Amino acid sequence: MSSVTEGAEGTQGRTYDGTLLVAARAEAATDVVTLTLRHPAGRELPGWEPGAHVDLVLGDGLIRQYSLCGDPADRTSWRIAVLRAPGGRGGSARVHDTLAEGASVRVRGPRNHFALRPAARYVFIAGGIGITPILPMTAAAEAAGAEWTLLYGGRTRDSMAFAAQLADRYGEKVRLVPQDEAGLLDLAAHLAEPDPEPEPGTGTLVYCCGPEPLLRVAEERCRAWPPGALRTERFQPRSVDESNETDESEDGDDANSGAFEVILDRSRRSLTVKPGQSVLRTLDEAGVPVLYSCEEGTCGTCETDVIEGEVDHRDSVLTDEERASGETMMICVSRCHGPKLVLDL
Repeated sequence: MSSVTEGAEGTQGRTYDGTLLVAARAEAATDVVTLTLRHPAGRELPGWEPGAHVDLVLGDGLIRQYSLCGDPADRTSWRIAVLRAPGGRGGSARVHDTLAEGASVRVRGPRNHFALRPAARYVFIAGGIGITPILPMTAAAEAAGAEWTLLYGGRTRDSMAFAAQLADRYGEKVRLVPQDEAGLLDLAAHLAEPDPEPEPGTGTLVYCCGPEPLLRVAEERCRAWPPGALRTERFQPRSVDESNETDESEDGDDANSGAFEVILDRSRRSLTVKPGQSVLRTLDEAGVPVLYSCEEGTCGTCETDVIEGEVDHRDSVLTDEERASGETMMICVSRCHGPKLVLDL
């Protein structure tokens, strides 16, 4: 059974929740496989834009997010690339070991919290499997006639998915930096000079995806850039201290981890979120149906509209501007600055 939802959180107004077939599987690099997913009845899939990802529901409680890295114009299939992560939590191993060509898998999405915004120039930075959301972004930037460069690093050349394809297609716009040959990515050189943006869409935007150390360096180097110039996508949640500066009491306890009230505006129900318990868990225990996935504040599945109240943002998804607006929150990790939140539920 499958469903397509109109007007939901998909990048072009439609999302999918149902079974797809693995129409093709290929080796993209050492320990990286690409899967081409199609509808079992050959139907069109919802449209998507660069930066979008889907959930793979792998059974036994395993739900993992993977960026779409194919062609957004192709409505007959979705393509993802999955790195087998040694010492991971089992999701990538399940994909590598069980999703052969012809297998079926439940897929939800797409969603996009890493959308490519209009700009005159882009600096794309990818580390390892972080190339997956960047790949369709380079094609979109090229098609738009924007100036762009890609700095792409990995452990070895053989481990860098799509490296040869990018270099052959775009030439000098792409700089490949295998660590065993050239060391780490030199972000200081590429992000040394901030590019002011006199008007929206006329400056430079930096898009970065990869392991946490790479993202932290990118954030440090872009502190002098205009607000919002850097967009990142994380594989793992950043710490609470990094995601939001919270007040701490003298004994070191987080002053914003106490109990608070959540009012569900549509049903007028009132629930108490206990100390140390998430809003998501509180809703789940009360029988309130909500969509969620990672429970770490990284995937954006549980994003919920906020009607009233000050949010203590602890996610790794929203930008500073989105946090400041207070319009939405990730209920799996974020809490409340104050006694009450009113949510559009």
